[in-house]
Amino acid sequence: MKRIRHSSNGVRPDELHTNEKYIDRKPATGYAALPRAAVMVAPALEAVTPRPYQRPARVYDAGFAVTDAYRATLPDLQNGPASLIQGSPVAIQQVGIHNFRLPLRYLTRDGEPLTLETSVTGTVSLDAHKKGINMSRVMRTFYEHKDSLFSLDRLEEILRDYRRNLDSLEAQLTLRFNYPLLIESLRSGLFGYQYYQVALEARLDRAGAVRRYVHFDFVYSSACPCSYELAEHAIMERGVAAVPHSQRSVARISVELNDFLWIEELHDLCLDALKTETQVIVKREDEQAFAELNAAYLKFVEDAVRLLHVQLDREPRIKDFKIVASHQESLHSHDAVSVLVKGVPGGFQPALDPYAFATMVYR
Repeated sequence: MKRIRHSSNGVRPDELHTNEKYIDRKPATGYAALPRAAVMVAPALEAVTPRPYQRPARVYDAGFAVTDAYRATLPDLQNGPASLIQGSPVAIQQVGIHNFRLPLRYLTRDGEPLTLETSVTGTVSLDAHKKGINMSRVMRTFYEHKDSLFSLDRLEEILRDYRRNLDSLEAQLTLRFNYPLLIESLRSGLFGYQYYQVALEARLDRAGAVRRYVHFDFVYSSACPCSYELAEHAIMERGVAAVPHSQRSVARISVELNDFLWIEELHDLCLDALKTETQVIVKREDEQAFAELNAAYLKFVEDAVRLLHVQLDREPRIKDFKIVASHQESLHSHDAVSVLVKGVPGGFQPALDPYAFATMVYR
């Protein structure tokens, strides 16, 4: 039996050849010239596109200049009517841009400005009847302040610009950067730079009130009190050498301020509380000193958050605080963690975010 091959669209080759001859004799124009898929998807396309379809030029026009008249013709969906909203027509608490980066200048305690690469997150609220925000205004508004000397006061100015430029009721801004401090070794007198993960945050509410926050990571060594006593027992009772375990640990401090506080001062509060900060430049005398320091200030994770509580609670410029500690155990294959808040009504909550601990690992 002779088989007849068909094309992928079900048309026989001889029929296809015949159709091609008709096409050659009478080229289609307008609606008929559109691909079959376009005809099926948009049957009323002829009414809105009466002119013949023209294939667009695949060439970038570097000399094209945008005029105000041309700009006025560009689609602007985010400012469209409420009928364009997809999903529930409800208000959105925060919407904006995360992690746009640029170098910013900060004033240090010693009076010298410091330029640091900064990751910025800027968000505003969106009313229920609005389709979206103008995302570029989040960045463009921030860039108007890029040459300023940054502090929490500067963040308040930007938030008020956000609310005006994006026609929003609430706004939030966070700056993240690594802040260097020159730290002296314990006994050798050498100095090295320690870098601290810092975030400055400001929130503007509907009433126009601004709340200011600083988030600060402090890395320290925690020597286990139980392990120390067990090691001492082995030495004293059996004459067997034993080494107690210790581990790199991280305390993430979040404070709400009612007055200005230097980042250096927040570091000092952490150091006064925990004592055993990890070192930068270490010679033999420094390593020995660090071993003695750990023995003098043994601590469980419960001890760490309570020691920090003492220092933060007595600082009058700190309105509220939250302490999250993670002791990344060398004995166990898991970590010991703790959360402690001051307990201010409407302030920080003790909710434990399991994803936060993945960001508290320092290598």
